[in-house]
Amino acid sequence: MKADDLISDFEFLDNWEDRYRHVIELGKALPPFPEAERHEGNKVQGCASQVWLIGEKKSTPSGTVLEFQGDSDAHIVRGLVAVLLTLVSGRTPEDILETDILGVFRQIGLEGHLTPQRSNGLRSMVERIRNYARAALAPA
Repeated sequence: MKADDLISDFEFLDNWEDRYRHVIELGKALPPFPEAERHEGNKVQGCASQVWLIGEKKSTPSGTVLEFQGDSDAHIVRGLVAVLLTLVSGRTPEDILETDILGVFRQIGLEGHLTPQRSNGLRSMVERIRNYARAALAPA
């Protein structure tokens, strides 16, 4: 799913409560996060809730893409992880770095409704993903 698809999904939701519920539902649909990956090295610092993110570089016929998995111990944050992974997983490192991820969150009406702590956590998650993308582009 691309940013445009995500934006159109959220445009159908009239108010913050509906969007909030949709975010939670997206979080519930995340695939199970591997227990072995729930360690400090995969924990996102700067989040009030516990958040884990892992990335994997994959070679495809059309080039290198990054696949991500994530989880959180908080329902709304798990939903934010799901939205974030929808925007970046399966994309090239260049695409990830060129995407205004926080701009998409503003456009779908989520960023303005997050507590300052959740906003900081979201920025930390985005920076972690951008770091994976930068590392994937670095010469071996």
